[in-house]
Amino acid sequence: MHRPEIVLPCLDEAEALPGVLAALPPGWPVLVVDNGSVDDTAAVARAHGARVVAEPRRGYGAAVHTGLENTTTELVAFLDGDGSLDAAVLPDMADAVGSGRADLAVGRRVPEAGSWPWHARAGNALIAAELRRRGVAVHDIAPIRVARRDALLGLGIADRAFGYPLELLLRAGSAGWRIDERPVRYSRRGGGRSKVSGSLTGTARAVRDMAGLLR
Repeated sequence: MHRPEIVLPCLDEAEALPGVLAALPPGWPVLVVDNGSVDDTAAVARAHGARVVAEPRRGYGAAVHTGLENTTTELVAFLDGDGSLDAAVLPDMADAVGSGRADLAVGRRVPEAGSWPWHARAGNALIAAELRRRGVAVHDIAPIRVARRDALLGLGIADRAFGYPLELLLRAGSAGWRIDERPVRYSRRGGGRSKVSGSLTGTARAVRDMAGLLR
């Protein structure tokens, strides 16, 4: 079995983390990247057996990249720390990459009722459509993904904000990566409020970051 280290970028996710960590594949190493939390995110993560590193520079991309740099396994998985994504898909995603069938495995969100506000869903659909127009055959911007550590570092992703997952897909597409997209259940978050889809402002900020990469 392929067992990637799972990177969880977290900002104030102390409430959601116990459930998230309990739902991960057993025996897989977990790295929580504390992105400047003011709650007990780091303490909760350690209490539940996760390794913790700090990234004080705010930004999704900053947290993810710091996590990637600090991983120690050949394969690396990335998952939001809010409990909204079903981690049960990770073993099959890791197998797709570990067996060589794909260079990148990503999830396509299948939302439960009330889990994905219209403004966030619309923004995602527009960006995914532009990706497909450019030859990257995905329908979501990879909120959960698995790839080889060295290959990801080799892409040279520069964005350290919300544009990180889009830049990853753009660079992977340009590099000719084989992308395996599969459905993943998307539920209401386990606690707190989303920094992106939780408000029109958050969604607009994310779309702004991503739009700059599509010019």
